[in-house]
Amino acid sequence: MIFAQADEPFVRWDWIGRNLDDLWAATQEHIILTAIAVGVGLVISLALSIVALRWRKTYTPITWVTGVLYTIPSLALFAFLVPITGLTRLTAEIGLVSYTLLILIRNIVAGIDGVPGSVLEAARGMGYTPRRMFIDIQLPLAMPVIIAGVRIATVTTIGLVTITALIGQGGLGFFILRGLQFFSAIGTTQILAGTVLSVLLAVAADLGLLGLEKLLTPWAKHKAAVG
Repeated sequence: MIFAQADEPFVRWDWIGRNLDDLWAATQEHIILTAIAVGVGLVISLALSIVALRWRKTYTPITWVTGVLYTIPSLALFAFLVPITGLTRLTAEIGLVSYTLLILIRNIVAGIDGVPGSVLEAARGMGYTPRRMFIDIQLPLAMPVIIAGVRIATVTTIGLVTITALIGQGGLGFFILRGLQFFSAIGTTQILAGTVLSVLLAVAADLGLLGLEKLLTPWAKHKAAVG
């Protein structure tokens, strides 16, 4: 541990200027880790949600298993995975994906269940097959609820990515972890840089997904305006 000098400033702006490339590289890694986790989690959650919607008795065990995964402390989960998959990106992604499943599955099922029965009856009367009705009607109408789940999962994952720095895959968490080793302005600067950039990344992702929701569901905006 390196101790601070009495006359050191609280934040070393010169350190930030010298390490902009490293900060940008860490931000990119953070984004990639988050995007992979949420993307894979969404695909798995959609498949499991279809199973739960088709066979309702499976919903409880599916949410129970994913709920158990969600409650496992991240450090304990990574400690369990490291002997099997090593200090690799795969280890980080297995842990990160597991924390997205419960959130996404609940929102997908809730969104689909929230589609009015009258709409489904009208679709059946028009000759829609179950598959076509799911793709053309149920998914689009459930999109606001689904994207709300994606927003929560994304913001949660951005925070969890910082913890994967403990296995060498942490993106911006690397600077937070390294900063804790310095009892000095340099350490404080690294912690603040990693923390502030992570928060800004979470805010930007949330706003971006909110914009995507409005783009994909213009009818929802119109309905709200009419109401």
